Amino acid sequence: MQIRVPPLGESITEATISRWLKREGEAVSVGETLVELETDKITVEVPAMSGGVLARRAKLEGEVVKVDDVLGDVDERGVATTVPLVATSVAAPAATASTPPATAIVSPAGVRAAPSAARLAAEAGVDLSTVAGTGRAGVVSKPDVLATLSPPAAAPVSVVSVPLPPPAVPAMAPPFAAGTFTAGTFAAPAPASGVRETREKMSTRRKRIAENLLQAQHATAHLTTFNEIDMSAIIALRERMKEKVEKEHGLKLSFMPFFAKASCLALKAFPMVNAQVDGEAILYKHYVNLGIAVASDAGLVVPNIKDADAKGILDLQRDIAGLARKARDAKLTMEDLTGGSFTITNGGVFGSLISTPIINFPQVGILGLHKTQDRPVAVNGNVEIRPMMYIALSYDHRVIDGQQAVLFLVTVKELMEDPATMLIA
Repeated sequence: MQIRVPPLGESITEATISRWLKREGEAVSVGETLVELETDKITVEVPAMSGGVLARRAKLEGEVVKVDDVLGDVDERGVATTVPLVATSVAAPAATASTPPATAIVSPAGVRAAPSAARLAAEAGVDLSTVAGTGRAGVVSKPDVLATLSPPAAAPVSVVSVPLPPPAVPAMAPPFAAGTFTAGTFAAPAPASGVRETREKMSTRRKRIAENLLQAQHATAHLTTFNEIDMSAIIALRERMKEKVEKEHGLKLSFMPFFAKASCLALKAFPMVNAQVDGEAILYKHYVNLGIAVASDAGLVVPNIKDADAKGILDLQRDIAGLARKARDAKLTMEDLTGGSFTITNGGVFGSLISTPIINFPQVGILGLHKTQDRPVAVNGNVEIRPMMYIALSYDHRVIDGQQAVLFLVTVKELMEDPATMLIA
């Protein structure tokens, strides 16, 4: 039976083979994952549709394949001729009933190694039998392989979580972050001693992100307009309600659902911002599938809340929290990532004070949020210190006129500065 590239989702026609999980001659079971494909949005697992033996791998890791391409063949009556990489449980010498066993892979040479260590060793051409294992019961770990690749003086920098310094005023709670960043998350691979440059092949996801961003710049009349919001009222409302909401609904109330609600109401008033160019026509959408841009280790993704315009603040917070969990656990589905009609991106969680976001093509508008910062402002003829945030709307001028763009942003500003109006709108 042939193994073929399955449908990959809306507008996605190709993927890169990121990893084969079975070798030629290895036995496979129905439903067992044979190969992983990486698209610009998610990783797709291709399962065996029948049991047997993997007779042929027609494509290599790193190759680009299209929907319905043949990846290989499963011989339903074949006999396994290859020793599989068997997952076993290696108990620690002093393990207790509450201590879980250490999962390891046993190579054909009998070396026990963590799955990540085995993959790294295979990619780097390292013989696992030459690596001293420091894990439980002598299991070879990924750091053990890294130590073999780099001399002690040039050992990779340890990855640690460093808490961000507290802001002067309550900052926007990031919908897809926990208030910390991981050192090295956005860094290039650690170089070996004496190496001045490192060349790394772009992943399929990174290439598609680049193509989509260039398409948005080249295929649209891209402009950005700005405004600023006095966050005093929304901060006070959140402070007053967050304990009650968490106690009664089990939700940690952030500012994002308020921006989501304000955006939905503004889109209802200015439907062209929620539209799409379709050939020589403009497609107006009478619903809001609200995307929220997320920067992850794998690249940019934009999961969206379906029919966000029909939901209240608490439902929006619940959906945002749900998407956050799925993004954190790498469980986002193609349904989560497609069909968006308008996007919000929040650079403020990283400290950005102002930026010009790029439209998430083929949408025609994207709202950019930024860091809340104390600034002196004129209030009724007096200078006061207020928590202020710059907001930006990038828009496609083919569909949206400057006046409409400005008024859309003003509407968002007015709703956020008087949040009670969102409850009766």
